[in-house]
Amino acid sequence: MVSAAEQLAANLNFGALGKAEELKKRIWFTLGALIVYRLGTYIPMPGINPDALADVFKNAQQGIIGLFNMFSGGAVERMAIFALNIMPYISASIIIQLLTSVSPTLEALKKEGEAGRKQLNQYTRYLTVVLAVFQAYGISVGLEGSGSVVADPGWFFRITTVITLTGGTMFLMWLGEQITSRGIGNGTSLIIFGGIVAELPGAFVRTLELGREGAISTVVILAALVMAVVVIAFIVFMERAQRRLLIQYPKRQVGNRIYEGQSSHLPLKLNTSGVIPPIFASSLLLIPTTIASFMQGSGPDWLQVITTHLGHGRPLYMVFYVLLIVFFCFFYTAIVFNPVETADNLKKHGGFIPGIRPGERTAEYIDYVLTRITVVGAAYIAAVCLFPELLISYASLPFYFGGTSLLIVVSVTMDTVSQIQGHLLAHQYEGLVKKAKLRGGRRR
Repeated sequence: MVSAAEQLAANLNFGALGKAEELKKRIWFTLGALIVYRLGTYIPMPGINPDALADVFKNAQQGIIGLFNMFSGGAVERMAIFALNIMPYISASIIIQLLTSVSPTLEALKKEGEAGRKQLNQYTRYLTVVLAVFQAYGISVGLEGSGSVVADPGWFFRITTVITLTGGTMFLMWLGEQITSRGIGNGTSLIIFGGIVAELPGAFVRTLELGREGAISTVVILAALVMAVVVIAFIVFMERAQRRLLIQYPKRQVGNRIYEGQSSHLPLKLNTSGVIPPIFASSLLLIPTTIASFMQGSGPDWLQVITTHLGHGRPLYMVFYVLLIVFFCFFYTAIVFNPVETADNLKKHGGFIPGIRPGERTAEYIDYVLTRITVVGAAYIAAVCLFPELLISYASLPFYFGGTSLLIVVSVTMDTVSQIQGHLLAHQYEGLVKKAKLRGGRRR
């Protein structure tokens, strides 16, 4: 039998958006916050020579700088106040999650509910400041060693750079939290999404310009567009894929009434780790190239050898890229999903998987299923990220057509649309309740 919720979801249409005043306010707030973010990516840091910076970026854009520039919406290329973007906050969140799995104190905080979550969020903010300060100082030193980029090198420039970039990151962290609470969608993800999408038209125009000049053939451009459509459709299909474990609840008696047993499902996503694996894999592999670009050929011989063999698009780079993606898929899945904790929660509420004993055996079975679907999920992430990388390497297309950027854009879009549908569904429920109350009042 189809439930009322399923009927509403089936008949859901965005024509109801005009009547959902609360949802419209949230959407407008989100758009306004993203506009503020985009304006900040054009405010330059003080003491920077833009022409010299453009020359340095042109030589280093194939390294980790190019990747971060993609995530920041071009703020790194312009060395704007939002050059660090929201990445220190994401790194801090992941580090806190890692520590939660190994520290009994943090694990106890996690189990304390809302109060524990607020305390963990506070630790995440503190760690964000520390990471942003270190990264900002590294950027200031790197800029001073990159020729005539800095007009007046020295401690004054370093201090102002640290304050400016750290303040920009903290503002974006606050803005992301405001979007999450007062807007629609996940604020942190939408900030990265906004940066990538804002640069896509420019990347597309530059690609067409390369085609007009003959640097890229028309066939390659058409193949890239077709590939992007196919990859997007594949990502949508795989991101919606789930393995549902049947959960059975026994009969229970409340007073003199006996309630029949109910059945539910435990959904296990095919890609539990999300977009974290390709981001981390790309960052780690591009570190040697970035260091070598800052040293401008004056580094040790072993660094030059590593840079040559791990250059973007080289066979060894592709091999390590796939291996790191697979590793982080399993590693991050093990962090965010705990089979033992899930099995304990099921046991506390009287739920069980048919044919499997509650407790330890249930945890083993969930871990067994999760491991096997993670193999498929890791293969999917590796394929989505590898094939566009091959095309980028051999056809000189921009980063923005890569699998990582497409994965982020599609995943965030799907999550935001799902939240909009959820708000519309709640609005329709409210309408049904009001109609029911009016009919009840008339009958009286």
